[in-house]
Amino acid sequence: MPEDTALEGFAPSAGARAPRARLRSDAPTLDLNGTWRFRLLPEAPEISGDTGAPGGFEAPDFDDTTWNDLPVPAHWQLHGYGTPAYTNVHYPFPLDPPFVPDENPTGEYRRAFDLPGDRPAGGDAVLRFDGVDSFFRLWVNGTEVGFATGSRLVSEFDVGHLLRPGRNVLAVRVHQWSAASYLEDQDMWWLSGIFRDVTLLDRPAEGIEDVAVVADHDHTTGIGTLRVDVEGFPGARLHLPELGLTDLEPGVVHRVGPVEPWSAETPRLYDAEVVAPGERVRLRVGFRTIAIEDGELKVNGRPLLLRGVNRHEWHPDHGRAVSLEAMREDVLLMKRHNVNAVRTSHYPPHPDFLDLCDELGLWVVDECDLETHGFEVVDWRGNPSDDPRWRDAYLDRIRRTVARDRNHPSIILWSLGNESGRGENLRAMADWVHEHEPSRPVHYEGEWDSSHVDVYSRMYPEHDEVETIGKGEEPVTEDPEVDDHRRSLPFVLCEYAHAMGAGPGGLEEYQRLFERHPRLVGGFVWEWIDHGIRRREPDGTEWFAYGGDFGEVLHDGNFVADGLLLPDRTPSPGLTALARTFAPVRFAVDPGAATVAVENLLTFADTAHLAFDWEVAEEGEVFGGGTLSVPVLAPGERVEVPLPEVPRGEGAEVWLTVTAHLAADLPWAAMGHEVAWGQAPLADRGPASEQAPAYPLLDGGGLRLGPGLFDVRTGRLLSVGGLDVGEPRAGVWRAPTDNDEGLHGMGLAPFWRAFGLDRLTERRVAVNVADDALEVRTRLAPAARDLGLDVAYRWTADAHTLWLDLTVTATGEWICPLPRLGLDLTLPGDLGAVEWFGYGPGEAYRDVAQGVRVGRFTDTVDGLQTPYLRPQENGRRLGTRWLELWDEAGSGLRIQGDPEFEFTARRWSDHELDAARHPHELVAGDRVHLRVDTDHHGMGSASCGPGVLPVHGLLAGTHRLRAGFTRLRG
Repeated sequence: MPEDTALEGFAPSAGARAPRARLRSDAPTLDLNGTWRFRLLPEAPEISGDTGAPGGFEAPDFDDTTWNDLPVPAHWQLHGYGTPAYTNVHYPFPLDPPFVPDENPTGEYRRAFDLPGDRPAGGDAVLRFDGVDSFFRLWVNGTEVGFATGSRLVSEFDVGHLLRPGRNVLAVRVHQWSAASYLEDQDMWWLSGIFRDVTLLDRPAEGIEDVAVVADHDHTTGIGTLRVDVEGFPGARLHLPELGLTDLEPGVVHRVGPVEPWSAETPRLYDAEVVAPGERVRLRVGFRTIAIEDGELKVNGRPLLLRGVNRHEWHPDHGRAVSLEAMREDVLLMKRHNVNAVRTSHYPPHPDFLDLCDELGLWVVDECDLETHGFEVVDWRGNPSDDPRWRDAYLDRIRRTVARDRNHPSIILWSLGNESGRGENLRAMADWVHEHEPSRPVHYEGEWDSSHVDVYSRMYPEHDEVETIGKGEEPVTEDPEVDDHRRSLPFVLCEYAHAMGAGPGGLEEYQRLFERHPRLVGGFVWEWIDHGIRRREPDGTEWFAYGGDFGEVLHDGNFVADGLLLPDRTPSPGLTALARTFAPVRFAVDPGAATVAVENLLTFADTAHLAFDWEVAEEGEVFGGGTLSVPVLAPGERVEVPLPEVPRGEGAEVWLTVTAHLAADLPWAAMGHEVAWGQAPLADRGPASEQAPAYPLLDGGGLRLGPGLFDVRTGRLLSVGGLDVGEPRAGVWRAPTDNDEGLHGMGLAPFWRAFGLDRLTERRVAVNVADDALEVRTRLAPAARDLGLDVAYRWTADAHTLWLDLTVTATGEWICPLPRLGLDLTLPGDLGAVEWFGYGPGEAYRDVAQGVRVGRFTDTVDGLQTPYLRPQENGRRLGTRWLELWDEAGSGLRIQGDPEFEFTARRWSDHELDAARHPHELVAGDRVHLRVDTDHHGMGSASCGPGVLPVHGLLAGTHRLRAGFTRLRG
C-alpha cells in the first residue's frame, strides 16, 4: 500500500472548498460535536488508495466496538493518549523540511449520525471543521473526500452527494506531525486532534454562498457607506431595517445614515440580513474607517492608542478547545481591566471570540496561523518563508484568515503571522491582502524595514529605543526609499512587558511614552493567560503543570506560564497594575489647591457612563465621602474641579481617594464597577509621642531592653515581650523571579548566585552595651569573594516598644544590584492573621506598584501569597506604616515603621521557596517567616525583554531601616 505522500507535501489541502465567511444562516445545521470513537496509532499508517480498502476504518461497517470514546472538540493528549509537550522556539522533531519522523502519532476518529428525516434527498451539504491539528484526511460513508492542513483555520468539504438517508459515518485520520507543522511553531503546547467544532451545513438551492461586508464611516459628515458582496443566488437582497433600508442591491456602494460609528469604546452594531429565496443570512454591521495618516493609525478620523494584550486560546483542562463561556470570561475580564485591544497570537481565534469582540468592544489584530520560529536556531537556513515550494501554503493561510474574518468590525489590522523570519512568501501574503482586502492595514513584525507592510512593529524594545522611534530618530536602513517608507509608518509594540511570574515592571513608563509621541500606537502585553495544565494528586491536591512535567526530552520549562491570568483565570497582581496603567480616566489630586484634575483618556466616548465619588480615611478608617461633581467630559477633555471640604485630622494620616465607576449596568460590567481611581494625602502622620527610654539590664542569662530579650554574647534578639522572634538578622536574598532569572533577557539571578548572595555567612564584629542602647556590628559576606555588607544594629526601647535602627553598607566591588535589603525574623506559626496600614490590598513592587492604594487591610498569612506556577518572590506589601500579626486569641506582634517599611510573611523560607518547582511542593512549617524590608530591586521584564529601569534598581550602597516591635496580648 502506498504511503500518504500528501502528509509530507507542500500542498495545503485537496478536495477542500474555497474559503468563505462564517455565516449566521437559517439553513439547517447538524452539530457533530460530542462523543466520537477513537484510537491512537503510534505511526502514520499506509493509505489504501482513493476510496479506502473494504474493511478499513473508514468503511461504514467497520467494527469500532473495541475503540474508546473521545470528546470532540478535544486534544487527545489531554485525555490520556500520549502526553503534551511544550517548546517555545525549538521544533520537537528534526529540522528536515518537509519531512517528519516515522514516529508520528495518528488518531483515527469515527462518528455515526442520522440525517434528519425532512432533509431533501440529494441536497447539497458542507462539512465544516473549525480546527484540526495538524493534518487530517476525511472519508464520508467510506469515500475519501480530501485532506487539509492549517490547524487553526476552517476547512470545508462538499459532502452532500455522499450522504444518504438514515445512518452516515464520518471517518477522520489526524496526524500529529506533517509538513504543515513546520509552519506552526507558535510558543505553546504541542497538542493534537479535532479541537474545534465540527458542523454539517445544509446548502439550499437558491441560497447564499458567501458575504463580504465593507462598512465605512465618514467622520466629517456622519454618513456611512455600505457595500455587501454576495456569492450565490444572483437576486439576493440586503435589508437594514434600523436605517430604513430594504431591498438594497448587493455589490453596490450605498450611502446610508447618518450612522453611529463602531469603536471599541462604543461598539455600535446594526442588524442586517441578506435574503435569497432559499436562505437568509444575518449580519452585524459596524461602520468604521481605518486609515494611516500623518504616521498615525486612525479609526474614524481619530488616532488610536492600543492598550492591548496578546491572547493565546487556553483552558487548563481543555487546552485550545475553549468554550464560549471561557471566551466570554476572557473578554469580560479584559474590559473590566481596561484592556481595549487584543492580538490573536499567533493564529485566528475561534470565530465566536471575534463575535464577542464585535459585541462588547475590543480592537483586534487578527493574526494568520503562521510561525517558523525554530529555523532561527539554524540562522534561518531552510526557512519556508523564502522557499517558493511553500508559497501556496502561505497564501492559502492568509486567504482563509481573511475570508473567514473580514466581516468583523473589531478587526483593525491583518497580521501575516509571527516570528517567521523574512522572505518572498511573506511579501506575497501582504500583496494579496493589499489587493483583495485593502480596508485594513497589514502588520508583520519580523522585517524591521517594513517594506511590504503598513505599520512598523517591534517586540520588547527598551524604553529609550521606543522614545527614539516615537521621535522618528531610529537608525536608518540601507535602502533610502525603504527607510522613508518605514519612517512614515505608525509604530506598534506587538509584544512588550513580558508578564511571566511576578511583574511585569515598566508599564507606566511605556504608557507615558505612548501618550507623548503620536507615532506610537501603543502595544500588546505578552500575554493574557498562563498555559498551565491542571493536574490532581491522589489526595485531591490540584496544581498546574508546565514544560518538562510530562517527561519531555526537549522543553522550555515554565516559559509557557507568562500570562496576566493564572491558568484558572484568576487575575494576577500584574493585571491589577495593568488595569491602573490602562485606566480611561486619570486623576491628579492637588490638596494644596483643593482641586482634582480629571482627564478623559478615551478616544471616542465621553464620560456620561461614569459617576465620580470621593472618600476620606484616617489611618485607613473611612470617616467621610460623597459624590464628586464632575461634568461630562468629551474624549481627551480635562477639567479641574474643587475638592470637598473635609477635616484634615491631627496627628494621623488622612488620605483622599477619588474614583470613577459605572453609573449603570453595561454589557461587560455591573453598575458600580470601578474603572479608575486616584489618591493623595491630606494630612501626614504626626510625630510619635516621646516615651521614657528603657535601659539595658542583665536578666538571668540574657540582656533585657524594654520588651526585648537578647543573647548577651551575640547580641541576637531572642524575644519581644516573651514572643520568640527567631533571632532576626539582616538579609538580602529573595527567591528569584522569572524576570530575575532572565531566560530570554539579561537576568540578574545568575550574578546573584555567582556572588553567593544566597549563601551569605555572618561574622560578629562587636557587641556594645551603651547607657540606653544595644549596638551590634556584623559583617555579611559570601565564600570566595572579597565583597560584603557591614551591618549595624542599634536597639533602643521604651516600656512597650523595642526600636531597631538598621544600617547596611556595601563594601567591595559590586557589579550588580541587591535583590532586597531588610530584616529576616520568624514567628510562631499560629500568628496567621494579618492587618496593616499601608499599600494594598495586593502584592506590589517598586515598578509594579500602580495597582495598590493606601488603606487599612486584613488578610491571612496564607492569603498573602501569589501562587505563581513556578514558586518565586511574591506577596510583598509596600509602604507599610504598621503591621500586626496575631493568633486566634488576639496575641501577637505589632511592627511600627518610622516612617515606613515593606513586608512579606510566609510559612516557608526564601530558600524553600527558591527550591520548589511547583506551589504544592511547598510545605508549611511551624514558623511564619517574616521579612521587614527597607527596599527591593524592581521586577522589570527580563524573562523576555528589558530589565529593571535604573530608577527602580536597588544599588549596593548604604541603606537604613527603622522599625519598632511591640508585643500584642489578647
